[in-house]
Amino acid sequence: MTTRPPLSALDSLLASVDHGLRVVFGTPAGARPSPALAVTTASELTAQEARLAGALMRVNHVGEICAQALYQSQALLTRNPELRAHFAHAAKEELDHLAWTHQRITELGSHTSYLNPIWYGGAFAIGSLAGLAGDKISLGFVVETERQVEQHLAVHLDRLPLADLHSRSIVAQMKIEEARHAEEATAAGARPLPAAIKGLMRGAARVMTRTAHYV
Repeated sequence: MTTRPPLSALDSLLASVDHGLRVVFGTPAGARPSPALAVTTASELTAQEARLAGALMRVNHVGEICAQALYQSQALLTRNPELRAHFAHAAKEELDHLAWTHQRITELGSHTSYLNPIWYGGAFAIGSLAGLAGDKISLGFVVETERQVEQHLAVHLDRLPLADLHSRSIVAQMKIEEARHAEEATAAGARPLPAAIKGLMRGAARVMTRTAHYV
């Protein structure tokens, strides 16, 4: 059995760019079926409820766009093969989340954010800065990001219409997996971030969620 040689730095960069283009402009395909498929009861929503659910799922979809950018940039900059594999595994699960939210947005008759290229580019730049700061800081950034996302998803579970069982099942599963990603990054040696950095991350997240809710 032959083993594939590792990609060169240029090939890795080109592969990352290709992935980003497919994430932003393509239709994502998840490796796992959506949790919504297990829901047998119809989600009968009013027009107002459907609009709200569509907006909330759009915000969640933007979060997954950013997750792909973050993990891609951090995997690109680490020199640790084990950590690169860690980022790749987490990104694969996040790609499922991207596909699930995209599908649900379509079902609700809504649209993904028109600013997705900007969200991806900004997140890639931030992830690159974290990666350049070193592996422990990069992992600490993952921990703080995933914890904030987990809190954000908990708020969405409170705001989603009770009748929207399909969206709620997706968000609930995402919340479980985001919490696990934070735990795995902690176990991998994450260094806690300074309070000021955490505050800046929360502020940036508020701007993103409020904008993506409408655009």
